[in-house]
Amino acid sequence: MPMSRSVVYVWAAVLAGAAIVAHSTADLLAAPVSTTWLVLLGLTVVAGLATLRIPAIPISFSISDTFTIIAALVVGPSAGAIIAAIDGLVLSCRMESTRRSLHRVLLNMATLAIATWLAARVYFWLVGTGAPVLDTPLSAIRLLLALTVFGVLAFGVNSGMVALAISLEKQAPIAGIWKQHLSSLWITYLGGVFAAMLMMFLPRDNAVAFLILLAPLPVILYVTSRHALGRAEDQIDHLGKMNRVYVAAIEALAQAIDAKDQVTSDHIHRVQDNSIRLARKLDVADELQIQALKAASLLHDVGKIAVPEHILNKPGRLSAPEFEIMKRHAPVGADILSVIGFPYPVVPIVRHHHENWDGTGYPDGIAGEAIPIGARILQVVDCFDALTSHRPYRPRMDDRDALKILSDRRGTMYDARVVDAFFELHADHSSEGLVRTEEEPAVEEPTAAPVDIGRSDAASEAVTEHHLGLFFDLGRDVAATAGSLPEIGEVLWRQLAPHMPASALVLYRYDDELDALVPSYLGGEPTLRADSRVRLGERLSGWVAATRTSVVNSDARLDVDPDLREASALRSALAVPVSNGPRFVGVLTLYTVESGSFTERHKRLVEAAALVTARAAAPSGASSLVSR
Repeated sequence: MPMSRSVVYVWAAVLAGAAIVAHSTADLLAAPVSTTWLVLLGLTVVAGLATLRIPAIPISFSISDTFTIIAALVVGPSAGAIIAAIDGLVLSCRMESTRRSLHRVLLNMATLAIATWLAARVYFWLVGTGAPVLDTPLSAIRLLLALTVFGVLAFGVNSGMVALAISLEKQAPIAGIWKQHLSSLWITYLGGVFAAMLMMFLPRDNAVAFLILLAPLPVILYVTSRHALGRAEDQIDHLGKMNRVYVAAIEALAQAIDAKDQVTSDHIHRVQDNSIRLARKLDVADELQIQALKAASLLHDVGKIAVPEHILNKPGRLSAPEFEIMKRHAPVGADILSVIGFPYPVVPIVRHHHENWDGTGYPDGIAGEAIPIGARILQVVDCFDALTSHRPYRPRMDDRDALKILSDRRGTMYDARVVDAFFELHADHSSEGLVRTEEEPAVEEPTAAPVDIGRSDAASEAVTEHHLGLFFDLGRDVAATAGSLPEIGEVLWRQLAPHMPASALVLYRYDDELDALVPSYLGGEPTLRADSRVRLGERLSGWVAATRTSVVNSDARLDVDPDLREASALRSALAVPVSNGPRFVGVLTLYTVESGSFTERHKRLVEAAALVTARAAAPSGASSLVSR
């Protein structure tokens, strides 16, 4: 198997560094070793071992570069190269053990030696080998320019070689790595250059004495800085704790919104994780953009707090007025979050996460690159996760169908570059791939054995012992109706009403031709007209029909007063699907004027009555409606 470009580059750099160190060692041994060089070597080792590190954040620094630069500019390129290599070794020993490896240590030594030796050679080529003489303003300018060239070369070569190594290893853009992790280190090189400039103008026979007098200064700086950093670390630890509380509050808010939208907390965390992975795949290197995407992934739907729940969870297609209400959640969410004052651009992502690439989205109709990259990423990831997750109104799609939808929307709704990167990420089965929805076993419709209304053991599986007598009477009377739904509805109302706080009962029949629910029986308080139609997915009972899911204590006005104009006194509803396996008959719904008065026991009783109804209903009143 051929070696990767990263491995080839690292060992090529190590060999180049070893050649320079070998050449420099031979050069130094050709003449008596300078006392100044030995003192500088000692100071470099001490300063390297005294590296200051803040455990709470990945930052460390030392002043050993100063002595390396002094050695290179005062003693010579060979002296500077050897001390630089030793400095790299000392600094590597201070590295965390989990990050320390042979190739890292050798690369650190090699890059420092190469950069120092090369920069010093160029410097002496510019100014000559003798001690600099400042006899005119022009000579001072010339020396300043030469020192600047040295600093730029030493810093540029060293940081560039390290950035290239990281870039090849992580397959990330070198410019982003250099800017984020290495660009701020130039200050240590600048300080070292000017310290070396001061050494140049000391009498050569006093240089060692000066360095000895200078030795306590690094110790004083180290102790003072360590004390200051200790206090800073306490503050950082406090801020870290506050940040964790802050993030926890954000997650709690996000989960509360998703609970209203009947979405699990796993969804928002998967969207967050996969959004960050996709951003890295797209080479988004700006850390503020990454942090903004992390927060926006959790909070992008916070505006749904202003959307009525019956619209949020409607199974069928939203009407035009309902869709206009739903569209408000993006600007409302942005307005809510704008008062928080995030230190990164969360609000634009939340506001624009429903904008389309071709300008047909909302709320502002912006297009193309004008849409924040975080919003474009979030839009694709959120869509895929929603499609491949179970919802109350539909089962999850398989990945192939969901990817087909993304592909169809590529270049129109979604940024083609984002979609392509998502496809690559999806195809990656390594640990860096997508966080996946946990596979759930297929849910089959219950296939209970036919109910024998003369046996109490069948009834005991559906209702409590307290209702066995009622269940027996109900089964007997329903069986006497010969399957007529109006007659069954009359039996249900007569038998159930005394045992629960019901003010009205409607037994809906599903009509295949109309694809809607039609009232077969109306009992108690006035509710619907006999010729009413409830389309699948609409109102409360239509939602129950579409999802085959029972609902307890929902708002009764969603059925009897869908415009919520307070015209009806009915407030709570208990609705259950009337079905027997794949055979769907309709919906049984009870209403009451008291809010929240139905209990779980009432639900079990009505579900048992619905099962009896489904078994007894005549075939002409049944349907093979498939659950959506």
